[in-house]
Amino acid sequence: MSKEDAARIVRLLGGIGAAPPHLADFRRRQLISAAARLGVGAAAMAALTAPFAFPAAAAAAAKLPEMTSVPDSLKGKGSVRVCSYGGAFQAAQREAYFKLFEKLSGIRVIESEGPDVAKVKAMVDTHSIEYDIGEFDRGDVINLARKGDYWEKIDYSLFDTGHISAEYRYEYAVDMLPYGEILAYRTDAFKDAKPTGWKDFWDAEKFPGPRTLISGSGGLVPELEFAEMAAGTPPDKVYPINIDAAYASLAKIKPSVVKWWEAGAIPAEMLNDKEVVMGSAWNGRIAAIQAAGAPVEVVWNQGLLKRDAWAILKGTENKENAQKFCAFITLPISQARLSMLIPYGFVNSAAAQYIPASQLARLPTAPSIIEQLIIFDSQWWADNRDAVLAKWPAFLLK
Repeated sequence: MSKEDAARIVRLLGGIGAAPPHLADFRRRQLISAAARLGVGAAAMAALTAPFAFPAAAAAAAKLPEMTSVPDSLKGKGSVRVCSYGGAFQAAQREAYFKLFEKLSGIRVIESEGPDVAKVKAMVDTHSIEYDIGEFDRGDVINLARKGDYWEKIDYSLFDTGHISAEYRYEYAVDMLPYGEILAYRTDAFKDAKPTGWKDFWDAEKFPGPRTLISGSGGLVPELEFAEMAAGTPPDKVYPINIDAAYASLAKIKPSVVKWWEAGAIPAEMLNDKEVVMGSAWNGRIAAIQAAGAPVEVVWNQGLLKRDAWAILKGTENKENAQKFCAFITLPISQARLSMLIPYGFVNSAAAQYIPASQLARLPTAPSIIEQLIIFDSQWWADNRDAVLAKWPAFLLK
C-alpha cells in the first residue's frame, strides 16, 4: 500500500488516531471497510490499523511478566500466518505473545482475522491456504476432521505438557484459553429491575429494548443453550440440546434482535453506543468497554465457559513454525501475559504464579465465577454442528 493510499483512507474517515479506546474496534472496522473500497490488501491494512486496535491504557496499566529466551526447539526463521478474532482480543494477543514470539524465536507473525472452518475446508481442498493456523472451538475442529484430512497433528514434544492437562490436548488442536460467553446489559436501561439470566433476556416486556445475539454464520454457531434456558430448561439439563425446541425458543426473541453478530467487537460496540440494551458477548470484550467507562454489566449466571484452540491447516508450508507458535503461546508466561491484558483464562497451570490475585479473581475460571457457568459441550457440537447450521438460513427468513 502506498503512502498516498494510506493518506486517502485516513482522510476518508477523518483520522482514527484520537479515537477513545472503547471506540477502537469500531474505528478499525470503518477503516477496513474504507480500505476495501479502495482495493487495499488485508496485510497492508493490518499494518495500518495495528496502532489503533489495542487499548493503550490497559497495556500501560498491566505490568506484564517478562520472558527473555525460549528453548532452541522453538526458534526458527521465516514466518507463520495466524488467524484470530480481531479487535481488542487480537490486540491483546499481539501484545502478550505475537510480538514476543517474533523477537525470541526469529519467526515473523503475519496476522489475519475471521477463522472459519468452512473456509478451511475450501482452502485445503483447493490447495490455496491463506493462513497456517487458526483459532477455533475444538468441536469445530473435530467436526471437520470427520470429513477428511484437514488438520496437522499437534507435535506435543515441543510443549510444556507437564503443566497442560490432558483435557486441553487433542490430536489435531491444542486448547489455548477459557472464556465466558455471557449476558451483558446497560445499567442505565432499566430502572426497576436488573436481568439475572436468559429468561429475563427473553422477556421483552419487563426488559424492553433492542438486543443482539450471536449468529449462526461466519464460522459461529447460534446460542441454543441460552434459548433452552430461556424456555425453562435447567442449566444441568441443557445437553443434549433439543434442536427444534431451542430454535422455537430463539424465534420468540427474534423480533427484538436487531443484529445477529459475527464479530466479537460488535456486541460491545452496540452496547457502548446504546444501539442495544442487552446482548450476548465474550466477557473480555465487555471488560474492555467497562474499563473505558461504559455503563455495562456482565451477568455470569447461566453463561457458557468455552475454550478456544489453535489448529494447524493440513499441508501448510509453514507447518513447523506453526507448531512452534502453538507451543510458545501455551508457555506459562505467554499465557499469563494474555490473562493480564484481557480477562480470559489459561490452560497452563503454571501461569497462575505470574498473575496477581486481583486479576485471577476476574477470570471466568475463578471459583466464584466458574460455578455460575455451564461448560460448553464441544463434543455435542462436533456431533450436531451441521444439523444446527442447516436450519439457520430458514430460521432467519421466517
